[in-house]
Amino acid sequence: MLHRLKSFFYIFFLLLQSLSCAAEGMYPTHWFTGMKNPFLQIMIHRNRVGEEKIRMLPYAGVRLLKIHKAENPNYVFIDLHISAAARPGKIMFRIENLQSPVAMPYEMLTFELKPRHRENGKTRQLGIHSGDFIYLMIPDRFSNGDTSNDIIPGYRDLICDRKDRFSRHGGDFQGILNHLDYLTNLGITALWLTPVIENDMPRMEEWGNRVAGYHGYWFTDHYQIDKRLGGNEGYKKLCDELHRRGLKIIQDAVYNHVGNHHFFALDPPMKDWFNTSQNSKGPNHREEVFYDPYASPSDKTNMLEGWFVPHLPDLNQKNPFVSQFLIQHAIWTTEEFGIDGWRIDTYKYCEEEFLNRCNEALLREFPSLSLFGEAWVNSTVANAYFTRNNMLTPFRHNATGIIDFQACFALHAAMNESFGWNNGVSRLYTTLTQDVLYRQPMNNVIFLDNHDMDRIFSVIHEDFNKWKMGITWLLTLRGIPQLYYGTEVLMKNRKEGSDATVREDFPGGWPDDPAHLNRFLPEGRTPLQQQAYEYISKLARFRKNAKAITSGKTMHYIPQQGVYVYFRYTDTETVMVIANTGHQTYQPDPAKFEERVKNRDLLTDVVSGKTYRWNEFSVQPGESYVLLLSK
Repeated sequence: MLHRLKSFFYIFFLLLQSLSCAAEGMYPTHWFTGMKNPFLQIMIHRNRVGEEKIRMLPYAGVRLLKIHKAENPNYVFIDLHISAAARPGKIMFRIENLQSPVAMPYEMLTFELKPRHRENGKTRQLGIHSGDFIYLMIPDRFSNGDTSNDIIPGYRDLICDRKDRFSRHGGDFQGILNHLDYLTNLGITALWLTPVIENDMPRMEEWGNRVAGYHGYWFTDHYQIDKRLGGNEGYKKLCDELHRRGLKIIQDAVYNHVGNHHFFALDPPMKDWFNTSQNSKGPNHREEVFYDPYASPSDKTNMLEGWFVPHLPDLNQKNPFVSQFLIQHAIWTTEEFGIDGWRIDTYKYCEEEFLNRCNEALLREFPSLSLFGEAWVNSTVANAYFTRNNMLTPFRHNATGIIDFQACFALHAAMNESFGWNNGVSRLYTTLTQDVLYRQPMNNVIFLDNHDMDRIFSVIHEDFNKWKMGITWLLTLRGIPQLYYGTEVLMKNRKEGSDATVREDFPGGWPDDPAHLNRFLPEGRTPLQQQAYEYISKLARFRKNAKAITSGKTMHYIPQQGVYVYFRYTDTETVMVIANTGHQTYQPDPAKFEERVKNRDLLTDVVSGKTYRWNEFSVQPGESYVLLLSK
């Protein structure tokens, strides 16, 4: 009877501990044998664990190197060495001197070692390359395939309301799975989802609105995938199915900050876990401070230690425990789910040494992985600075590619502005001439819009010819094209008081959407929307098999009277792209392009399939063509 009473009090005390200390556990939740880096640091978070005695039971091939006690007694950090001889199994940690009113002799914690996936480097973790076509989506806004997970009891936000543009709307992984045929028919080869990690946050104030974390950028537990999307198992199911179909997955990383309800923020391990030199004030947002030879140190500090917004505590990546946690999580996620590429959010706000160490650690384990920094910058110099480049700067970044904002802005100018020396299509030309700054410009991700910008169809005032021209450039210029969800069916809107207006639901993605508005099906699209979908699909299918575009060289000609002509070519294939942004009909003269045309006198429009001879072909104002040249 006494033994049962003690057990009852002990279980009751553990329950109280779990209520007083959020998200108790071991991080990472498990690890893998056969990793190239044999060192691992486990973080244990539980009430007063720093006051307990911990020892590891013998395990072949694994050594306990050191136990670090944090300033906060609710954390300890355990350093392990996992040799190549270690085999999958369960490592046991014995915890003695439990902090309980009824002293139990000890407790056992289990940490599992799993084998690495057999398909690594074969069907998963393949990297994202210029032959790919990326589709960016916000899962909550794409399609709701499982209404049972719309609201998760115990989460802080229990609202799912499509009538409220600031609420969660219920989109999930199953909704994406339901529409993979739609995406493959469009020509998509890779999906980039905005962050899928748990965002167990209440609504927060943004732009004067009470907004839910539906976009995913407010992390609260790195090792949990948000259950409203389908949780860890749902994400694994999605990734596995994508890889089975030969598709790829890009995960959105956020190293700079966490949500203010992350257990780090509620119960910080150390005083310097977050940057607090400026309290929660924002940064100056000037990336120039990193390469400016005249920059003041205080401006650089402000850039690195300022908080992106007040409810997103800024992580101190100079703290070795913080950096190790973030690096290990990235490695764990890549192995656990088979990630092919990472889009790294708020890249320019992170410690540069940390970024390079993280990238190096990932590439050591996964050599084919792609790493794209997201830095909304003001110049091509800045764009190139945050990736591998040819510039002689004091610090050299090692990201494999960059989200190419300068190309995006140049594309907007080319579509919208009147032709001039530095305006209109001339800006696109001059931006591309600066590719000399990049070591590998083909690794840049190019795009027309994204979840933080006005939708492109509204930017160009719903001019379909301009839209086609932008898509033509997107799918034929150097780099990796990225399409924002819904662009293929002409979704529109500008940001009006929030980002929500450019993050609307994809029509047809919810069970109660009217059938005649289901944009996933041809019968649910207007004739113009169908034309748009088919234009992308045909051009993307051609692109997929056109080595001239996916791995060939580029030669372009100085724009004249608003006409921009460039060639993508290999030794055996030549593609000519012509866009007329001017006001006069353009009749191309093959003699002007003899160095690329040579004796090829047949021009096949890769979208319509129609073939012309030079004297039969002209380009009207507003038109654009992709032409395969042949003899």
